[in-house]
Amino acid sequence: MSQQFDGVSIVTKANVYFDGKVTSRTVLFADGTKKTLGIMLPGEYDFGTDTKEIMEIQAGKLKVLVPGSDWREIDGSGTFEVPANVRFQLVVETVTDYICSYVQE
Repeated sequence: MSQQFDGVSIVTKANVYFDGKVTSRTVLFADGTKKTLGIMLPGEYDFGTDTKEIMEIQAGKLKVLVPGSDWREIDGSGTFEVPANVRFQLVVETVTDYICSYVQE
Protein backbone atom coordinates (compact mmCIF):
# COMPACT_ATOMS: atom_id res chain seq x y z
CA MET A 1 0.00 0.00 0.00
CA SER A 2 2.88 2.35 -0.81
CA GLN A 3 2.08 5.92 -1.82
CA GLN A 4 4.10 8.71 -3.37
CA PHE A 5 3.46 12.43 -2.80
CA ASP A 6 4.80 14.82 -5.44
CA GLY A 7 5.28 18.58 -5.12
CA VAL A 8 5.31 18.70 -1.32
CA SER A 9 7.37 20.35 1.43
CA ILE A 10 8.71 18.37 4.39
CA VAL A 11 9.20 19.75 7.89
CA THR A 12 12.47 18.12 8.91
CA LYS A 13 12.01 18.50 12.67
CA ALA A 14 10.49 15.27 13.95
CA ASN A 15 7.30 15.11 16.00
CA VAL A 16 8.28 12.91 18.95
CA TYR A 17 5.77 11.50 21.44
CA PHE A 18 5.78 9.01 24.30
CA ASP A 19 9.54 9.13 24.94
CA GLY A 20 10.32 8.49 21.28
CA LYS A 21 8.03 5.49 20.87
CA VAL A 22 5.91 7.41 18.35
CA THR A 23 7.56 9.67 15.77
CA SER A 24 6.47 11.39 12.59
CA ARG A 25 7.44 14.00 9.98
CA THR A 26 5.03 16.59 8.62
CA VAL A 27 4.29 16.78 4.88
CA LEU A 28 2.79 20.05 3.59
CA PHE A 29 0.88 20.14 0.29
CA ALA A 30 0.52 23.12 -2.08
CA ASP A 31 -3.24 23.28 -1.39
CA GLY A 32 -2.60 23.83 2.35
CA THR A 33 -3.40 20.30 3.49
CA LYS A 34 -1.07 18.39 5.76
CA LYS A 35 -0.20 14.80 6.56
CA THR A 36 2.26 13.17 8.89
CA LEU A 37 4.26 10.03 8.09
CA GLY A 38 5.29 8.08 11.14
CA ILE A 39 6.26 5.00 13.05
CA MET A 40 4.80 3.67 16.31
CA LEU A 41 6.67 1.16 18.46
CA PRO A 42 4.75 -1.42 20.51
CA GLY A 43 2.92 0.12 23.46
CA GLU A 44 -0.34 1.65 24.65
CA TYR A 45 -1.10 5.22 23.64
CA ASP A 46 -3.79 7.84 24.26
CA PHE A 47 -4.02 10.59 21.64
CA GLY A 48 -6.17 13.71 21.33
CA THR A 49 -7.32 15.37 18.12
CA ASP A 50 -7.87 19.00 17.15
CA THR A 51 -9.18 18.21 13.67
CA LYS A 52 -10.67 15.14 12.04
CA GLU A 53 -7.90 12.63 11.30
CA ILE A 54 -7.75 9.77 8.85
CA MET A 55 -5.17 7.19 9.87
CA GLU A 56 -3.85 4.91 7.13
CA ILE A 57 -1.92 1.99 8.54
CA GLN A 58 0.69 0.94 5.99
CA ALA A 59 2.07 -2.00 7.96
CA GLY A 60 1.83 -3.31 11.50
CA LYS A 61 -0.60 -4.73 14.00
CA LEU A 62 -2.65 -2.67 16.43
CA LYS A 63 -5.99 -2.22 18.11
CA VAL A 64 -7.80 1.11 18.07
CA LEU A 65 -10.65 2.46 20.19
CA VAL A 66 -12.41 5.53 18.79
CA PRO A 67 -15.23 7.12 20.84
CA GLY A 68 -18.59 5.63 19.96
CA SER A 69 -17.22 2.37 18.59
CA ASP A 70 -15.76 -0.94 19.78
CA TRP A 71 -12.11 -1.93 19.72
CA ARG A 72 -11.00 -2.67 16.17
CA GLU A 73 -7.95 -4.69 15.14
CA ILE A 74 -5.80 -3.85 12.13
CA ASP A 75 -3.26 -6.45 11.05
CA GLY A 76 -1.18 -5.45 8.05
CA SER A 77 -2.93 -2.43 6.63
CA GLY A 78 -6.17 -0.56 7.09
CA THR A 79 -7.77 2.82 7.67
CA PHE A 80 -9.73 4.41 10.48
CA GLU A 81 -11.16 7.89 11.09
CA VAL A 82 -11.12 9.90 14.28
CA PRO A 83 -13.45 12.90 14.79
CA ALA A 84 -12.13 16.30 15.82
CA ASN A 85 -11.74 17.16 19.51
CA VAL A 86 -11.79 13.63 20.94
CA ARG A 87 -9.36 11.22 22.56
CA PHE A 88 -8.67 7.77 21.13
CA GLN A 89 -6.64 4.80 22.30
CA LEU A 90 -4.17 2.56 20.48
CA VAL A 91 -2.60 -0.70 21.56
CA VAL A 92 0.27 -1.20 19.13
CA GLU A 93 1.44 -4.82 19.01
CA THR A 94 4.17 -4.60 16.34
CA VAL A 95 6.13 -1.73 14.81
CA THR A 96 3.51 0.19 12.84
CA ASP A 97 4.02 2.46 9.82
CA TYR A 98 1.29 5.07 9.36
CA ILE A 99 0.08 8.12 7.42
CA CYS A 100 -2.16 10.58 9.23
CA SER A 101 -4.25 13.04 7.19
CA TYR A 102 -5.65 16.12 8.91
CA VAL A 103 -9.08 17.09 7.56
CA GLN A 104 -10.38 20.64 7.97
CA GLU A 105 -14.17 20.56 7.99
